[in-house]
Amino acid sequence: MAGVLESVNQRTQLVGENRLELLLFRLNGKQIYGINVFKVKEVLQCPKLTTMPHSSPVVRGVAHIRGGTIPILDLGLATGASPIENIQHCFVIITEYNRRIQGFLVRGVERIVNMNWSDIQPPPKGLSNDNYLTAVCQVDKEMVEIIDVEQILSEVAPMRQNISAGIVTEDIQTNAKEHHILIVDDSSVARKQIKRCMEDVGFATTVLCDGREALTYLQNLVADGVDVTEHFSMVISDIEMPEMDGYTLTTAIRNDSRLQDLFILLHTSLSGVFNEAMVKKVGADGFLAKFQPDELARIAIETVAATEEA
Repeated sequence: MAGVLESVNQRTQLVGENRLELLLFRLNGKQIYGINVFKVKEVLQCPKLTTMPHSSPVVRGVAHIRGGTIPILDLGLATGASPIENIQHCFVIITEYNRRIQGFLVRGVERIVNMNWSDIQPPPKGLSNDNYLTAVCQVDKEMVEIIDVEQILSEVAPMRQNISAGIVTEDIQTNAKEHHILIVDDSSVARKQIKRCMEDVGFATTVLCDGREALTYLQNLVADGVDVTEHFSMVISDIEMPEMDGYTLTTAIRNDSRLQDLFILLHTSLSGVFNEAMVKKVGADGFLAKFQPDELARIAIETVAATEEA
């Protein structure tokens, strides 16, 4: 266990090579689950929990850790399974998503594995609990299920999704109708959030599930004679995606003369460990910790305005 904790602290800089590291853990039963190490701040024995009245049943309580009060979510309950029992003998994975810190209660923590995003696949249709999976992979001939944490958090602690009044005017909406935005994200919740935000501004949208699919789609458009820089005003891409991550997608777009002028905004829930230098290295035009509807709307509106003035 000490080795796992040490690795979590040391291995948070693996970016730009279409690779990731997964922290493997178990809930109830033999099934192995994974979470990206980039999201992990700490792993510790389950501390004493204080029950909070009127909280979601998924929240087993709050813990006082390093001067802060952190909600602890039972990942068993959160994914529709049975609650984790004997929690004093279990572990908590402290994570940061969308600038929020929370802990996930798990039965046991296994180890960290180094993976290529090309080995991470979308969950097969019909797989059990697929509503809470964002991807799957094979580790030592065992299926590892990667949980869609955005889906869980959206149910337990919904974020504001509407754009604030005054940001989108009637003129902006009218103008936006002439523009099309490509959205790329493996999380169904994130895709819906971004799509809704952009369509509330007035933009047309196309939504795809991962970097490989997006690159192939763009290349096929070019092969059909479409000027993609005229067709799409911007690309909004997640960084963490199966098969091809956002960094690798951006690099591929910048290396293709037919695509290289596309405006690319990278977004991610990895706000706590995000390396801004990497965005510049791969040639992205901007970065946003998702999901912030007002800021996302402003960036899209300003980007479109700038392209029209050019």
